[in-house]
This record gives sequence, structure tokens and C-alpha cells, in this order.
Amino acid sequence: MLWMLVVPILLFLPCGVWTYEAPEDKQDVFAVKACPAFLTFVNAAYLAGATVELLCHCKPPEVQYVVWFFRKHRASSTETRALTDHHGNRLQDTSEVLHSSDLRSRFSIRLFSLLVFRAGPLDSGVYICGSAHRDFFFGFDLDIQESGEGKETANSHPLYKVFTSFQPWSQCDRCGVEGEQVRIGLCFVHSHILHVRYRWTNQSVASCGSEAVPRAFTQLKQRKVGPKMEVKSCQVACPTEAPPPSKVAQIKVFHLNHPADTVLTLGCPGAHSDMAVAWDQESTPIYRFHHPSAGNIRATSARLLIDTGHHLVFQPAKTQDSGVYYCWLQGRRVAEIHLLVYAHLGRGKSVLSDPELPAAAEFVLKSYAVMTALFLLLLFCRTAFRLIKDSTAHHVD
Repeated sequence: MLWMLVVPILLFLPCGVWTYEAPEDKQDVFAVKACPAFLTFVNAAYLAGATVELLCHCKPPEVQYVVWFFRKHRASSTETRALTDHHGNRLQDTSEVLHSSDLRSRFSIRLFSLLVFRAGPLDSGVYICGSAHRDFFFGFDLDIQESGEGKETANSHPLYKVFTSFQPWSQCDRCGVEGEQVRIGLCFVHSHILHVRYRWTNQSVASCGSEAVPRAFTQLKQRKVGPKMEVKSCQVACPTEAPPPSKVAQIKVFHLNHPADTVLTLGCPGAHSDMAVAWDQESTPIYRFHHPSAGNIRATSARLLIDTGHHLVFQPAKTQDSGVYYCWLQGRRVAEIHLLVYAHLGRGKSVLSDPELPAAAEFVLKSYAVMTALFLLLLFCRTAFRLIKDSTAHHVD
């Protein structure tokens, strides 16, 4: 079987359903790339809330499936636990893995790649791609950083330097209307005494939460330098030239039912943490921050927000949130989500405790009164018609 490494297209929903598109035929990368003789760990850093994809870059040709292993930072090797079984579709020993309550819904395997949906700081650690026999092929040193309010972008020390490295500004997330641009800054350490087994492209640089950073650098925990996300407004015109017919993307339509008073997370299909993503409710834009233009929703309230992974999060969802939501990706609309939030009666709740009961009862009573009036009107008209008909027949006789 020919296996390929691709970036999957997905839609993250809280009920654990994702859409996935099969890749096009590509060269078998495992046939041309050998695994390292000495296992090292590639340092990877992300902002909390992002969907992380870890690719198993190499494996022996005779291995038909992989098992992903996880170990917390600074933990011993005996605490390494398997995340997936040999089929790559369920978890083992979840009681020993962080986030065990929702781990099953946040981890997934796609063509040897491990996907972590809405990763958080507790997901930081060492991830290893291997076999069921505990043969290890490729490893990652994953650092999930929580954005803070630190104003400094650099801090020097005789043994190291801490700095914030910013990615380029994203493109404007909408066209034709006011949009936003986002750039992510992550915390890194520059030092010549980093552990060589946990490496970045530059051997003297690692992310602040990496296991490559010596434990002696305890002052990193009190640093004012840290990860952050910056947002600024923008407005660009939509392209006037029509794309070729083969590249015209149709808006995908999704339907979702969700119980009220529970957390709901919507993800844009095909989106990644480094892409420009925007959300609309009907025709009203949802912004990360307030914009002076009228008719917009500020998604920075305690209940509705766009997180750092570009997911639209309802904390919690209410029945009035029902409606149509649109997702923008790289400046164009790509998805239409029809959301229905319904009242849900959980354990220990009664119908009388529902806050919408008075309005519903009033609507039912008014509807019943209208139907009763129509019935009586029809009955009166029928009786009057019969009386007139009988009277006419009597006069004829």
C-alpha cells in the first residue's frame, strides 16, 4: 500500500465529528527517508488553542501501522504511555494521560500523523512515533504556550536570552468589508548550553517550554517575556478576476444540533493555526476586538469568543445562538454552518425550571385561543349557512 504524508482538511465539532478529504497520489516518502540512528526530538511550539499535527516523518517499510507515545516534560521514561492502539483509532490507558476526560475526542490519527485538537499547555511533552513493540522512529518535543499580557519582547541573562519571535502578519481575513489581521509571537530561548537531543533548526535556540532548556534556568518561570497574539484591522477589495473553473471553491454546508447550556466549539474546515480565519453570524461579522464600524459582534465577551486557534467558542451555547454562521478562510467564504441550539433537560432538572417556559406557555395558549376562535367561527358560519338554506327551501315549498 502506498502511504503519503499530507495535511488533512477537517472540521472540529464537540460531538467528535470531523470531515476528511483523501489525498492525491504522491510519492511514498518512507521509501526515500531513513530514520535517524539516534532518536532526537524536534522542538515544535504552538499557541494554546491551535490544532497541532505531528507527522511521523520516517518508519521502516515493513511497518504497516504506528503507535504514538506520550510523556510529560521532565518525567521519567517509565511514565511513557501509548496514545493509540495498533489500528490508530482509539486510546489506551487514558487514565494515565493528561486531559483524560476529553482525550478521546481531541486526539485522532490520519495517515500516521497525530492530530491534537485545541491543544492546551497540559498537552506539552514528548511525543514519539513508534511501533507496538516499542521501537521508536521519530520524536517531537511539543511546547504549547498560553498567551499572556507581557509587554517585553526580550530579556537577557549571562547564560541565555529570552525573546518573543513573531510570525509575519496574516493576510486580511475578509474581503470587501472590514476584517482583521493576526500575528502570533512565541517565546524562545537562545543559549549555547541547550540539550542537543531536543533541537530546533538552530541548535542554540529552543522554545521556552522545551525540554532542551536546562532546569537551572528557573527564572524563565518569572519572565515578563512570553507568547502573545496581536490583532489589527484591515480592509481589502475582493479580487475582480474570476479564478479558473478548476479552482472555484464551492461553499460547504453543514448542519449541527447542539444542546443548550453546554460548551460548543466550531472549527473552519481546512483551517490551520497559521491561516487567516474569520466568522460571521448571518450577515454580521464577528470580530476578535471591537471595531468602530456599526453592526458588528465583539467576540471577546465571557460567553462568545474566537480563540487563538481560530475556533468559534460558545461558553455556553444558548437557544438564541441558533442561526447560520459563515466561515472565512484566507479572505474568502468557505463554509456555511446551520446551527440549532435546543433546550436540554439534564439530570435533576424539571420543565418548570426552564427559563423559557413562560414564553413557550404564552405562545401555546395564544395559538390554542386562535385555533379555538377559528373553529367557533367556522362552526357559526356553517350553522348560519344551513339556517339560510333551510329557510329558502321552506319559502319555495
